[in-house]
Amino acid sequence: MEAIFIIKLISMEIREHIANYKEKYRRTKEHPFWELLSFAIMAFIIILPIRIFIAEPFIVSGSSMYPTFENGDYLIVDQLSYRFEDPHRGDVVVFKYPKEPKKFFIKRIIGLPGETIEIKNNEVFIKYEKNNVGIKIEEDYIKNMQTKDILIAVKDNEYFVMGDNRNASSDSRVWGTVPKKLLTGRAFLRLLPIKQISIWPGEYKFENI
Repeated sequence: MEAIFIIKLISMEIREHIANYKEKYRRTKEHPFWELLSFAIMAFIIILPIRIFIAEPFIVSGSSMYPTFENGDYLIVDQLSYRFEDPHRGDVVVFKYPKEPKKFFIKRIIGLPGETIEIKNNEVFIKYEKNNVGIKIEEDYIKNMQTKDILIAVKDNEYFVMGDNRNASSDSRVWGTVPKKLLTGRAFLRLLPIKQISIWPGEYKFENI
């Protein structure tokens, strides 16, 4: 199973301010206590709400999203969008693992509320009210997939997710759908590796559905 470990940068930023203050004090022999205090206050007033409500840094752990994401990729996760709109098929999302909410996973949304997901002969089909025969989805980001046949109905306010590395991913095929309330957000920015810096990394539009 693949996990995403939350990087808590608030304390690091505070320590950086303190380190800068110490260096300044070492050079000037001054003791601007109130300046140091203002740095700390501003860090908590400005940085903390951003970390909690808007964006959160994450590091990818494992290979379940390869080749889209690799172990060690550094991401910023948008926590704000889903407060105003519903998730879309193709979004790369970070969420609390339903079986153990202290763990965080990263996967791709494949099935939406009210749909039925059928995997047959290693192909994925989406069925919904106006098309109960099913539409095969095209996934250019998949290199290979060997999986058992399944048929899962997605309930209201839940999502069917899968890793891009289908042969090495524990996902909704194994432990079921993800309630919307467990979604942390979607991948907004990839900062590392530097050569792959991108906005909305891994986002994919399904044109035929």
